[in-house]
Amino acid sequence: MLEHLYLSYTGTIQGFEKVLKSGKPLATRPLMAHRVRTAVVVGLGHMPAGSKSPAVAKPRGLPAEKVRNEIGAKMAVMDAIIAQCEASFGRRVHVLDHPILGPMSASQWRKMHLVHGRHHQKELLRLREGGPRGLKPDSTLRP
Repeated sequence: MLEHLYLSYTGTIQGFEKVLKSGKPLATRPLMAHRVRTAVVVGLGHMPAGSKSPAVAKPRGLPAEKVRNEIGAKMAVMDAIIAQCEASFGRRVHVLDHPILGPMSASQWRKMHLVHGRHHQKELLRLREGGPRGLKPDSTLRP
């Protein structure tokens, strides 16, 4: 699960790098389904349970140590690149498509990652405490 979050951050970084490289927003026109999904996740702050993960964020078996050691840095890079796009294109301009939610602005991307992290918070805490997946506290997240 930590790898899933890590991959969602690296996927976002790659997408925003493409936006910066192109010098313009790459978002498509939102469909009604995109607007509804974005309203639920970003507007209401609710990540529906049982939602399928986009392919880019499906765990592939990266070494756990790599994920643990790099996830904080990836979050910082992601925040910086989102801020850079926000400064370049504005807060409300749709800059990049999310694979499920569709076109979103930089600020919507930031909020989506917050909601997504909170969605996995209970599982993160369970892993940290050596929960049902059999992990020992010393092999999981550190404060």
